[in-house]
Amino acid sequence: MAKSVSRNGPVRTGAYDVPADDRLYQRIARRLVEELTAGTYAIGDRLPAERELAIEYGASRPAVREALIALEVQGFIEVRVGSGAYVCRLPGQGEEPGFAITAFELTEARIMFEGEAAALAAAQITDAELDVLDRLVEAMTTENTRVEVTEIADRDFHMAIAKATRNAGVVRTIEDLWHLRSTSPECALLHAKARNAKVRPVIAEHTAIVDALRAHDAVGARVAMRGHLTSVMDHLLFQTEEMAMEQARLALAGTRQRYGGSARS
Repeated sequence: MAKSVSRNGPVRTGAYDVPADDRLYQRIARRLVEELTAGTYAIGDRLPAERELAIEYGASRPAVREALIALEVQGFIEVRVGSGAYVCRLPGQGEEPGFAITAFELTEARIMFEGEAAALAAAQITDAELDVLDRLVEAMTTENTRVEVTEIADRDFHMAIAKATRNAGVVRTIEDLWHLRSTSPECALLHAKARNAKVRPVIAEHTAIVDALRAHDAVGARVAMRGHLTSVMDHLLFQTEEMAMEQARLALAGTRQRYGGSARS
């Protein structure tokens, strides 16, 4: 049966109908779980690569990645760096995937809320608060030199801007978004992968935000914040890929060295 991931109405997948209000990545995850249940893949099998799944389902790479992360969090698959996604358990009777907020959903929400927060803060931020932001950028620079990144300075930077809005609702919303980053299993997993791939806060992006705030430029602050968080989303997708590609390149180089040496002897 051909795979169908429709954006309109229920999606017939064979075993059950997928709710129409599911997001695309959830529909893909449900379809993959159905295939595991149907025996399309056995324990130990490698799933098709992300690119192949994206073509097969007519979906974007981020949507496929979100689906795989949802299945990995629930123990259906294991994503091995430089190798791919492997089945490690099969669904029980009637078992369906559950979903929390994903890193891409969270970052999308941050783009909306933190962009407007930066614009609001620009109108009333004080010199003392700007000094705090300067120190936090310096702290981020120091943190970037360490093997283990705590991201404390990064969080404090964004919360300092939220507080500069003088709006308790804005502060609470952005605080909750940062809390979700560490408590949602999907978010925590992808951010951990990004850290392992050496993704670090980009100092120039944070400096651009501070510069716009110092100029009390609401439009510039919004643009700088949205640009920074859009870049975060890009890094979550592509930097984790780059880590996998580098591992594959290293493995290939090792193979060539072994067999190349034998061929010359």
